[in-house]
Amino acid sequence: MFDSLSERLTSTVKRLRGQARLTEDNIQDALREVRMALLEADVALPVLKDFIARVKERAVGKEVLTSLTPGQAFIKVVNDELVALMGEANEGLDLAAQPPAVVLVAGLQGAGKTTSIGKLARWLQEKAGKSVMVVSTDVYRPAAIEQLETLAKETGATFFPSTVNEDPVKIAQAAVAEARKQLKDVLLVDTAGRLHIDDDMMAEIKRIHGAINPVETLFVVDSMTGQDAANTARAFGEALPLTGVVLTKADGDARGGAALSVRQITGRPIKFMGTGEKTTALEPFHPDRVASRILGMGDIVSLVEEAQEKVDHQKAAKLARKIKRGKTFDMEDLREQLLQMQKMGGLSGLMDKLPGVANIPEAAKKQMDDRQFDRMIAIINSMTPQERRHPDIIKGSRKRRIASGSGTQIQEVNRLMKQHLQMRKAMKKFGKGGNMKNMMRAMKGRLPPGMGGGGMPF
Repeated sequence: MFDSLSERLTSTVKRLRGQARLTEDNIQDALREVRMALLEADVALPVLKDFIARVKERAVGKEVLTSLTPGQAFIKVVNDELVALMGEANEGLDLAAQPPAVVLVAGLQGAGKTTSIGKLARWLQEKAGKSVMVVSTDVYRPAAIEQLETLAKETGATFFPSTVNEDPVKIAQAAVAEARKQLKDVLLVDTAGRLHIDDDMMAEIKRIHGAINPVETLFVVDSMTGQDAANTARAFGEALPLTGVVLTKADGDARGGAALSVRQITGRPIKFMGTGEKTTALEPFHPDRVASRILGMGDIVSLVEEAQEKVDHQKAAKLARKIKRGKTFDMEDLREQLLQMQKMGGLSGLMDKLPGVANIPEAAKKQMDDRQFDRMIAIINSMTPQERRHPDIIKGSRKRRIASGSGTQIQEVNRLMKQHLQMRKAMKKFGKGGNMKNMMRAMKGRLPPGMGGGGMPF
């Protein structure tokens, strides 16, 4: 998300940074660029006008014009206003209620409500230590009930069964009673969606809301809907006392307009952001970090937090000790590094959080395909334990067997062998007292496409 917006704003920022001083004229040029960038990102027009007005008011004042570094001062103004637009700070779920704390989830069909409930169930159990029950009141789409039951099994949440022949309000009330009986901390209630806003849908959601009195009413919105997200948000905001927003599909080819519009239109904070299809792909929404990503400055804080949480530090330390002792970096070690990278969301998950990504050429970005890691892992999995420990023994017939077993071509096996050899040589230099900088230089250009300037993931 935010790719095109980030590119436009980053180029504007770069031009301003070189200015010795700023005048009202070149600030007007910069504001015009910012306005065009936000229009292309499909930000709602009322939101855009307010944002530009606030930036202009601060940018033509002493704060920027008299600054020793006016370009950077302007960037700070844009950054601060982006943060203010999206809500200042992350606001978590307010679950301080007599258990079960009921959370009602609403939104249009296809926005990702049911998937978001599965993600929230996992997040609440793993991050907040809560016991969770889920229930579907969507009696119009049988697949929705089945989908939620599958997600409940996957995440370990308790599923409260419902059928298409029941009244949605009675389903919700029965689920509250059962959650209280089972001493559950949180009950997540899925509601029916429609392809568009209609009176019947809104009336039903109001009835459910009135019957169960949830402590949180979350509006789920697809980040790819742009201007339409603003209209939908306004309709739901008028019908329900929303407490927060969940932004879905933030990993897709989205322009980012919804993220910049929905907070101001609903008056409610974006609490979570869905970043993929897996139930683990849910992040608390931090406006300051997202603003930093938009301006091409990355999100190192989130990256470090993710590494601390998902990387197996014992395995990383074990590999470091092994290399330091001069032991060979084998295929098993490479496989482990690739798996660690996948835990971090793969290249696509990492790139969004790294500074300067907007400056990477489009052709290079297109090469950053996580599927290549899947193929590399498949190739290594097709090797015998002896071949992984001693890859030098892999010759013609072994390569053909490995390619056949992994569903790849011999050329891909050869490419992986070559990449591993270069990594092994670089690791050997590091183990003999070299430093990390030299090791990265030795690896440059010999890693998979998209990792050419980096080195090992960890």
